[in-house]
Amino acid sequence: MPTLTPSPVTGIAAADPATALDHFEKLLAFETDCWDVHAALNAGQQDFVVLDVRSPEAYRQGHVPGAVNLPHGRIVESALSHFPEDALFVLYCSGPHCNGADRAAVQLSRLGRKVKKMLGGIHGWRLEGFATSTGEPREVAKGGSLS
Repeated sequence: MPTLTPSPVTGIAAADPATALDHFEKLLAFETDCWDVHAALNAGQQDFVVLDVRSPEAYRQGHVPGAVNLPHGRIVESALSHFPEDALFVLYCSGPHCNGADRAAVQLSRLGRKVKKMLGGIHGWRLEGFATSTGEPREVAKGGSLS
């Protein structure tokens, strides 16, 4: 009888269920997806701040409705003073090819803020068929107020 060679899928054994549970629960502590953000916004359950960390120009071309524009390079404590200390920031950038949300997550974490990344970014949002808003950025001013 011939010996089967493991496939690329089974060549490395799967984790046991307890290890998998631990891994995926931890993973979900760091990220969410477009579907869950959309569902929460539509249900009026916005217990988080949606932060678009792209440029104001990219924001103008289309953003998650209600998102605040704060480019990742401008994230400083004074820009966050408008938000409660315990606010959860849900970040997104252009999509999987962009690390702006990761950079923003690093900066917010360094400032002691809670953060999750929205997987897929605006690209994923659009792929899901969700509507975007256009127009001038709802930015965080230097003093931390929304404009």
